[in-house]
Amino acid sequence: MPHQKLIIDADPGIGDAVAIALALCDPTLEVIALTSCGGLVSGEQAFRNLQTITSIVDPSLWPRIGLSRANAVCCDDSPVLSGIMKGQGAHGLGECEPITADLHQPTESAKLLVELVRAFPGELTLLTLGPLTNIQSAAERSPSFLSDLKQLIICGGSVAVGGDVTATAEFNMFVDPDSSQKILTSPANKTILPIDTSHQFGLSFDEYDQLGIDVFSRLGRLLNETIPFALRVSRNQLGREGILLPEVVAVAAVSHPELFEQTAMTVDVELTGGLTTGMTVFDRRGLPHWKENIEVLTDVDALGVKDYMLRLIHASKLGQ
Repeated sequence: MPHQKLIIDADPGIGDAVAIALALCDPTLEVIALTSCGGLVSGEQAFRNLQTITSIVDPSLWPRIGLSRANAVCCDDSPVLSGIMKGQGAHGLGECEPITADLHQPTESAKLLVELVRAFPGELTLLTLGPLTNIQSAAERSPSFLSDLKQLIICGGSVAVGGDVTATAEFNMFVDPDSSQKILTSPANKTILPIDTSHQFGLSFDEYDQLGIDVFSRLGRLLNETIPFALRVSRNQLGREGILLPEVVAVAAVSHPELFEQTAMTVDVELTGGLTTGMTVFDRRGLPHWKENIEVLTDVDALGVKDYMLRLIHASKLGQ
């Protein structure tokens, strides 16, 4: 099967780490770059975490890694801000110890995005797992950046179920609503995976045990040092006997689009509302004079996503 050239922009985070590790192990995907952004952790910590994930998985083709200097976003508990898991380990990767060595003259994330899209016009899929700051910065640097992508897949936003970080806003949209609005309303070939769909897949303690993780394989080591930690934090902080893995669903959307249903919609992002900043507003009235501006993944075969994850875990045992 021909490889899809893929860039992942992320702020890992346990969920991002698991998804990136799976993507690096997927033989149908050629992950040519990982770009860090600020969000759940700072851009610099995200950069180190991307180095760590790559080092543990040790893929045959190592991706280039882009650096962001953006700050982490602190979502303090309040009557408005709540509902997401905080404290995903000292560095955001559970029990994984991060790489400490710096790369020599690392390339800034937005600059790397522009360079690679220029080098492979019409060939690259860009998957965003964090806020859209880098994507907007790249679009400002290069007017043809978005049009030269093969496709842009955005993990974030909400159609009808409300938010996670606030009652109305999903975290990635909330962190940088201005960039979110500019990218989501742009004429790019783009698809969004909202939490209505991505939150249909997760793992409980029992389901994790059923995965049959081999902690001596490279992928197994990363999963073992992240997912059990997240399960314990979820139980202690949120009172939930399981975790959601929307980022894994996002990687599955790249590798196995047949697992998803999609429909065209019109979206905008609220910028100023006191209770609604970062809210993705989808017009679902069906009015003919409204022009759809985004493809929305509206449903997913969650068992298919689990099977996808199991296949990669099994293959990692064979390859060690």
